[in-house]
Formats: sequence, structure tokens, C-alpha cells
Amino acid sequence: MDIATRVWNHKWKIDPIVRSLIDTDFYKLLMCQSVFRNRRETTVTFSLINRSSHVPLAELIDEGELREQLDHIRSLSLSRGESTWLRGNTFYGKRQMFRPDFMEWFENLRLPPYHLEKRNGQYELTFEGSWPEVMLWEIPALAVLMELRSRAVLDRMDKFELQVLYARAMTKLWEKIERLRAVDGLRLADFGTRRRHSFLWQDWTVQAMMEGLGDKFVGTSNCRIAMRRDIEAIGTNAHELPMVYAALAEDDAALARAPYDVLADWHEEHDGNLRIILPDTYGTEGFLSRAPDWLAGWTGIRIDSGAPEAGAETAIRWWKERGEDPREKLVIFSDGLDADRIIALHRQFAGRVKVSFGWGTLLTNDFRGLVKDDALAPFSLVCKAVSANGRPTVKLSDNPNKAMGPDTEIARYKRVFSVGEQKPLEVVV
Repeated sequence: MDIATRVWNHKWKIDPIVRSLIDTDFYKLLMCQSVFRNRRETTVTFSLINRSSHVPLAELIDEGELREQLDHIRSLSLSRGESTWLRGNTFYGKRQMFRPDFMEWFENLRLPPYHLEKRNGQYELTFEGSWPEVMLWEIPALAVLMELRSRAVLDRMDKFELQVLYARAMTKLWEKIERLRAVDGLRLADFGTRRRHSFLWQDWTVQAMMEGLGDKFVGTSNCRIAMRRDIEAIGTNAHELPMVYAALAEDDAALARAPYDVLADWHEEHDGNLRIILPDTYGTEGFLSRAPDWLAGWTGIRIDSGAPEAGAETAIRWWKERGEDPREKLVIFSDGLDADRIIALHRQFAGRVKVSFGWGTLLTNDFRGLVKDDALAPFSLVCKAVSANGRPTVKLSDNPNKAMGPDTEIARYKRVFSVGEQKPLEVVV
């Protein structure tokens, strides 16, 4: 595909940003089924949060075009082929991963309304309603904002400028792939849907990884691309689950149990490589020190904040203390990765644990240094659950720069989860 020519000839009008309800991350669908089963009556509010305040989205992106794209998403429903793929495909070695009652609900779903305002150069975009419905807004909402920002920059460029831009971006990515190809035993997946440059670019990067890395490339988090390219859909669960469960807790004792209640529900539904612990929502050290013994038997841990080396060492130490062999456990690194960091982490931990990487924004949106004023550089945009049944949610993270929630609730959560001093780290993307 000649992406540059397509951009120039059509000015994107024939290319809606989100083309399908499964143009989303696999873990969202897995979590949605769990929520549908266990907490479907919960009312949740999601909100867009631009951590990179120097990027004034409301000044860069036309409100009418944003509404057009969001309204288009609300018109989408599963196609027959998509439904057949979800119902009949094998995921992680398991057939019929998605239960008939969930699939019947999903096949009839249209995403609920959104609320959009401008304030101080930014968009305030919120979604409120039944948890399993509104949670499916997160990934497409982020993809829309990220790509509209890209389009605003690309629209000012001429035909040959676009050709050169994409040639440089392709060369930049291919040079990373050539370096990674030399890493023995590498396992790498695409986790870049939410902050991609564009759908077409993410699809191209996946194809480049398939050709360049062969069996070192294990799949993509994007369900639509996984279906189209006949590769594995990759994903498990995310911070959203413990954040909402914790917000629903009636007292401090219930709050302390909430992260484990999430995984107990997950344990009933899934086995094998879907049993991956994400321990950092309220601090990895405290989570592991209080974890029930049955969690030590899970397949592995995903490291998503803080210093990744420290997180992996903490996991290795915990497994040893619980009588588990770390060499049989999987550590998935997924925070702020690029080729250098992937190579260094693999070198440090290969052989001590099974190592895998979820490569996100700097795979699917690394246009740094390619245009004037670095106007296409990626930035940190998230869409998080901010309340559940009217109660605020909180995320602490292993990096205090990623914390969110009211100050009084953050203080309470730090007390309940015994979170001490934390080292602030730059949030790259």
C-alpha cells in the first residue's frame, strides 16, 4: 500500500479512523466479557486525559470533524464475518473463548452517547453508562484523537513531502526491525492501537514485523488486524478492572481485597497464558507481598510502570519466595518500549525468566524528528475510568507521574496499600 498517495489523493475522506468495533485491543473484549458476567449493572464514567498539556488538541483538531468520527463509531456493529471470527476462532489454544450470551449481546451493541466540550485548549470527552458498554469507547476514542492530530499535520504537506515523510518513517522502523532480528529467542507483539499514527500505518507496521521478524513476532493486540492478517490476537487484562472494583469497595478492608477479587473472577474464566498478573495499579511491592498463594501459580506478570528492571527483579524474588521457578514464568514488558530498551531488557532477563514484549506507541507512532517542530511526535493521551457508581477511581502506579484520582483518595489508597516513597519517572508515551 502506498500510504502517502492515499493520504494525498483522498485527504482521508474515504478512510474512517475506526472501521469496526473490533478495531480495538483484544484485552478490552476479554475484560468486557468478564464485566458482562460479573458487574454489568455498574455505572462507569470514562474521561479523556491528555498528560501532554503542551499539545492543545482543541486548537489542532476541528470539533466538527471529531464529532463526525465519533458519530461514525456509534453507527458501527459487528459484521457477520467478525462475529464468526470471535465465536469460532482459537485464542491462546482455546476455542469458543467468548461465550454465546456475551456474543449475542455484543452483536446487538451500538456504543452509547458521548459528551464533548472544549476547555483551555483541550477537549473534555466523557462517556457514561453501563460498564460493559462504555468501556468499549476507550480504544477507539484514543485512536480518533491521535489520528486526527496526525491528519491536521499531514493536511499541510504537499505530495512529495508526504512521499518522503513515509519513506523516512518506513526506513526508521525497518532499521529497528533489523536490529531486533538479531536477538535470539525474542518474543514481541504489537500493542500500539491506542496511540497509533493511523490505522493504515499500524497495519503496515504489523506486516513489516511479520516479514522482518518471522516467528519472533507473536501477534497484535488489534483484533481487526489480527483477523485480516491471520495472526494471533494478544492481550489479557488492564488497570481498569482493579480501579473500578476498588471504587466499589464499601470500606478499607474491602478496598484492600479488591485487586485480588478481580483476579479471582478472572481465574474462574481463564487459564494458561491468560493468567497474567498486572500488579502495579496500587504498587507492585505491596500487591505481591499480600497476594494469596494461588496467584504465584499463574503464568506470569506484566510490567507496565516504574523502572522495568526493578519490577522484573521484584517478580523473580517473589516467585522464589513462593516456591516457584522463575525460569518457568513469563515476564511481559509493556511500558515506553523502543528497540534499545527491548534489547537491553532481553539481554538482562533472558534465561532467568521467559521474556516477552508488548511494543506500543514507539512502534506504531514513531515520527519523531521527521517534520518541522516535531509536530508528529507521539504524546501521552489516555482514556480512563474516573468514577464507578458515582465514586471516584484511583490509580497509584509504580510511577507517581502516572497516578490519577482526587488527592484525598490517593492519600487513602496509599495508606490502605502501604505505598511508601516512589521515584517519579518521565512518562514517555
